[in-house]
Amino acid sequence: MSRRARLREARVYLVIESTVDSRQSTDSIVAAALRGGVDLVQLRDKDGSDASIVEAGLRFRALCDAHDALFVVNDRPDLALACGADAVHVGQDDGAIEAVRGLVGPDVLIGMSTHSPEQVDAALRSDADYFAVGPVHATPTKPGRPAVGLELVRYAAAHAGERPFFAIGGIEPDNVAAVAEAGAERVAVVRAIRDAADPRAVASELRAALTPEGAHA
Repeated sequence: MSRRARLREARVYLVIESTVDSRQSTDSIVAAALRGGVDLVQLRDKDGSDASIVEAGLRFRALCDAHDALFVVNDRPDLALACGADAVHVGQDDGAIEAVRGLVGPDVLIGMSTHSPEQVDAALRSDADYFAVGPVHATPTKPGRPAVGLELVRYAAAHAGERPFFAIGGIEPDNVAAVAEAGAERVAVVRAIRDAADPRAVASELRAALTPEGAHA
């Protein structure tokens, strides 16, 4: 199945650093999340060296391959290519999508973050393969970024057409149903899985809320 076909079928997207302050190693968290039904794993490491990001990326790449999941690198098209990533995810300040496409070529997926209706519209006019909408709720992973609430999720659902989008920001099992009711078919999470005692169970619960028949045991 092509990368874009797998993206369309995706429901749960994990964003995680290369190292975490946890009783569990990052690799064990990622592996458990993949067993629970995570479809994409994004390596988001703002402070690591290029070498450490590539090292972690190659490990994540292998874990994703073992579960037929897509692997994404944040911000850096060059490191995404060095890791053999399926996608690169960029923010509003990381350069034009057309320039990113020129760097990664036609086959690597490109995602982008959006925080307003105008940014959603721009994403839909661009060559981005998918976009993220958020933060739906205030989250310490995006300090200073105000929550957009469910209204932007509703806007994206009404305008995205066939373009996949992921709701992100403070989403967890207790509130994912409301996000789905607002029109999101896909969610991206950080803390809900990263900080969970049982990452596999949380991933499975999130997936079940989006596609009840898709829950993993």
